[in-house]
Amino acid sequence: MFESFLQSYLIFLAKSVTVVVVLLAVVTILIGAVRQLNSLRPPEHLEVRNLNDRFRDMADSLSEMLLPDAELKKLHKRRKIDAKSRHKGTAPERPSVYVLNFKGDLHAHAVEELREEISAVLQVAKPGDTVLLRLESEGGLVHAYGLAASQLARIRSRGIELVAAIDKVAASGGYLMACVASRVIAAPFAVVGSIGVVGQLPNFSRLLRRLDVDYELHTAGEFKRTLTLFGENTEAARAKFREELEDTHRLFKQFVGEHRPQLELDKVATGEHWFGTRAKDLKLVDELQTSDDYLLERADHAELIEIRFHRRKPLSERLSHGLVGLGTGIRHGLQDNLRTRWR
Repeated sequence: MFESFLQSYLIFLAKSVTVVVVLLAVVTILIGAVRQLNSLRPPEHLEVRNLNDRFRDMADSLSEMLLPDAELKKLHKRRKIDAKSRHKGTAPERPSVYVLNFKGDLHAHAVEELREEISAVLQVAKPGDTVLLRLESEGGLVHAYGLAASQLARIRSRGIELVAAIDKVAASGGYLMACVASRVIAAPFAVVGSIGVVGQLPNFSRLLRRLDVDYELHTAGEFKRTLTLFGENTEAARAKFREELEDTHRLFKQFVGEHRPQLELDKVATGEHWFGTRAKDLKLVDELQTSDDYLLERADHAELIEIRFHRRKPLSERLSHGLVGLGTGIRHGLQDNLRTRWR
């Protein structure tokens, strides 16, 4: 009986080892294939997509089902004539709308791609062309969003129309970017504004005292450091920190005022945010419209060209961004729970 059990166990063990070996071999082959594909791809490349074709293909898919045969034949004939004219270059030249996308985070990491996309557009854009920026950001670090706004100012300085489209949110640093545009459009319930500055940090000095832990900070320059995490903060340091916040707020208001002189800054630069409808009343935005409607309106009169710059990020950077995203998701979830309870 023991010999029968041992034989069965050895057979089971052999099968298990075989399965593991096969799985390892498959994983090794897949990893090798992925590495080979990555080696063939350029580390940086610009993806260009014609949105006219995309809209046309979607409309044609519905037309195939809805139109009578006679109307469908006319549509196909018209499409062939248009395609032949474009191919021969006999079709009248149309202006271009270059579509850029910016989804911001605390550090405005997307500015690295934005600067490359803008550099590409500025080399080919002609008078009469437009850049549409689909913007989504809750804001973040002052210097990071200051750079992003400066990148957009490059478009305006070349005399190219810049339209900022806010479908969801452009607050704080996000609005700092939006206000650079010659025209700002927003969805009715998009979150707009938050022209203010915030600075916060915890202080562990009392906890360290209870634990009999000394903390020393040595600086040269009276205000090299103001508030600290571990040292005991003074009223002078707090006053200096508030002074720096106020100065940053003044710069924020000055920047917005220069680009949107129609605003009543005392009314809108309070740190509050508004939904799109109210933001239009306050002149923070010029029109209530989604980016989709804006593009559809121009599909018959302009070439719609979406541009995305892709940079292959190292594994360490991808992992760090993933962890940041996880932390942000947890923080937002906690905030949502708090809002629900406060209501």
